[in-house]
Amino acid sequence: MRKQLTTVLCALALSGGVFAQQPSWFSDQDLTLTGAYYYPEHWDESQWERDLKQMHELGFEFTHFAEFAWAQLEPEEGQYDFGWLDRAVALAAKHQLKVILCTSTATPPVWLTRKYPEILLRNEDGTRLDHGARQHASFASPLYRKLAFRMIEKLAAHYGNDARVVGWQLDNEPAVQFDYNPQAEEAFRQYLREKYAGDIRALNAAWGTAFWSEAYASFDQITLPKRSQLFMNHHQILDYRRFAAKQTCDFLNQQCLFIKQYARHQWVTTNYIPDYESGHIGGSSDLDFLSYTRYMVYGDNEGIGRRGYRVGNPLRIAFANDFFRPQTGTYGVMELQPGQVNWGSINPQPLPGAVRLWLWSVFAGGSDFVCTYRYRQPLYGTEQYHYGIVGTDGVTVTPGGREYEQFMQEIRQLRGTVPAKEVKPADYLARRTAILYHPENAWSINQQKQNATWNTMGHIEKYYRTLKSFGAPVDFISEDHDFNAYPFLIVPAYQLADPELVNRWTQYVKQGGHLVLTCRTAQKDRFGRFPEAPFGAMLTELTGNELEFYDLLLPDDPGRVEMDGKSFAWNTWGEILRPGAGVDVWAAYQDEFYAGKPAVTSRRLGKGTVTYVGVDTTDGGLEQEVLRKLYAHCGVGVLELPYGVTLDYRNGLGIVLNYRDRPYRFELPQGAKPLIGETEIPTAGVLVFRF
Repeated sequence: MRKQLTTVLCALALSGGVFAQQPSWFSDQDLTLTGAYYYPEHWDESQWERDLKQMHELGFEFTHFAEFAWAQLEPEEGQYDFGWLDRAVALAAKHQLKVILCTSTATPPVWLTRKYPEILLRNEDGTRLDHGARQHASFASPLYRKLAFRMIEKLAAHYGNDARVVGWQLDNEPAVQFDYNPQAEEAFRQYLREKYAGDIRALNAAWGTAFWSEAYASFDQITLPKRSQLFMNHHQILDYRRFAAKQTCDFLNQQCLFIKQYARHQWVTTNYIPDYESGHIGGSSDLDFLSYTRYMVYGDNEGIGRRGYRVGNPLRIAFANDFFRPQTGTYGVMELQPGQVNWGSINPQPLPGAVRLWLWSVFAGGSDFVCTYRYRQPLYGTEQYHYGIVGTDGVTVTPGGREYEQFMQEIRQLRGTVPAKEVKPADYLARRTAILYHPENAWSINQQKQNATWNTMGHIEKYYRTLKSFGAPVDFISEDHDFNAYPFLIVPAYQLADPELVNRWTQYVKQGGHLVLTCRTAQKDRFGRFPEAPFGAMLTELTGNELEFYDLLLPDDPGRVEMDGKSFAWNTWGEILRPGAGVDVWAAYQDEFYAGKPAVTSRRLGKGTVTYVGVDTTDGGLEQEVLRKLYAHCGVGVLELPYGVTLDYRNGLGIVLNYRDRPYRFELPQGAKPLIGETEIPTAGVLVFRF
């Protein structure tokens, strides 16, 4: 019966509209594929075969070429040389390595930047970037795009039908550019003309330009907003950030379309840095799926315990998995460090076992591939001190390289013995939760924090951290997803909304969903303006609350809020609620002149529930209690995993990871069988079991 229920729930999860059906680029039977970056142009050609042969012998299944090689691919304008790359691809194939090609647009050659300096990025202060680094060309430059697309088309025409090439990576870690190039300014004006249908009055209304005599008579009067200038119109900045994100998305989309003219059986992705507030991740709809880069040890000290910086933040990879996977259902990690890096504030050695822990963390989220940056440690250039799978002699395997080797051996042991990826336990799926996210809410809030200690992503992470401690599967979703695919939906600090979205939330609840809304949600319209209504009125009918006012406290003198006999500190944001009939009060303020007033409420509506959390606590303790109470009321059991221990399921496997500074004993579910590791999991240890 349990197996039948698991199958039914899996089918429901897959048919719920979470993501559109994608081509099958990867096989479940492989579980995951593992690769390594290699730069033939960095090494004497006599060494290529030795390196690629050893790469295969260690267990790698693909390699990655031509990421920063535009100068080698097009040494002179209009003159192309693919001969060296042909030889490298042939050697990779000889040693059973598939190839991912990159479009090299992050590093335009010097002939281009010297002949066409107008394509270079400009900072807000007017300084122009120069040759000698990377990512210094403007996505808004029509000339740069023309030159880049010409090179990409030549590359795609040459390799698009090559069976040895399985996929393409666009650019490198493409970011949103805040570019003050004159061409970017003209592109911004054109973006606004299209958005506001040529009606400058509509723009003035959206931006509230009646305030401070800011009104424009024509689009030609508009300049790029000076983000460093005090009190710059935040509605204008909101549109500028939308424009800047769109420039990056369009640049990637156009690259993708040039490749797909020729590459009929090769996938196309790019390697995003997980900058969740950037606004461009997922915006290039022509990509086949998304991938990301992730670095774990670079001196940030976000780990647990005195030497936690050697292991890294326990949820950094998990958060990225849960953010990228729901976008298309397929994802991979294109860059994962094999050891020390060179660019951090402090660059320590990872703890022995940490590299393997990160690999299993990527796998646990459902990835289809993982690639390490890089195979050989460079002998020159900016990244000299960046470790590779092998060291500076080109042959000696580093400690992290051995951990990659161990991971690949373990994956091979599991292949052919496990079921499809979406086979997961019923009790796990019953906890399935979505977090609704849009970066524009962070943009809006961060322009007017009202409290310097407010942290939008930190607020969201309090809920995420609780969900992972519950052993709940989590998807970060956008508004175009089907809310009804999830038993639980959390909407944290979703400031920009409209009646249509609120109605969708309402229907979700009435149809049986359990909705959690938090402070700073639906207080402004999509332009960042307050509606002409009582403050917070957009949610009154849904939550049953009126919002009396909000308060902000000094961080060194926080207030207290009480729930079920427990007290929690807060200071960043607190909304004082006036609930109506049929609304239960779950938490109330303990002090200030509104002591006893509600801070958290919950009500039944139709077949579901809506819970409103009007306060942001210091350590997330209240948020955890709210979710625990909600799941209990819904009859859904949760785990109580300590921070630093995570549990995820895929392919009929349970994967338990220990980022803590002490061992953790995991109690296996009834009937489960350990396959890798022991139930006493050491620091940086992994337990894989069949359920």
